[in-house]
Amino acid sequence: MLNALEVFTVVVVGLMVGVEFSVAFIINRILGALPEDSDQLGRAHGGRMLGALMPFWYITSLVLSAVWAVAGWHRPGAVLVVVAAGLLVVSVVMSVLLLVPINDRSKTWTAENRPADWKEQSNRWDRYHYARVAVIVAAFALLATALA
Repeated sequence: MLNALEVFTVVVVGLMVGVEFSVAFIINRILGALPEDSDQLGRAHGGRMLGALMPFWYITSLVLSAVWAVAGWHRPGAVLVVVAAGLLVVSVVMSVLLLVPINDRSKTWTAENRPADWKEQSNRWDRYHYARVAVIVAAFALLATALA
């Protein structure tokens, strides 16, 4: 049963990392290359769509990692799982303190009501997101290593 939990956790965290990596390095670049208001409108839609899903995904990833750490404490690699869970805690804290406030504002923006500094705020969100992606990639790498 623990083996199934380990594999399931790595898959869930890996898929989350893939989505967040894609947002950072593919989706946002595609949106940025679109004409006129398309970038801002696409980010607002993405903020609404992913903003509803990602909190559950982050918390599920953290809970699965924590359960794995407790249930597998006696197994080799347990320290890696604990560190990975700690990094997932950091990613949740980063999300709540840094990214969610910007996302909550930007997902309501339209061409008519967006602030003058919307690009600056989007760029700040991107910088925080790059850091968060680095944190969750490290967590994923540790989980994958612990599984191997």
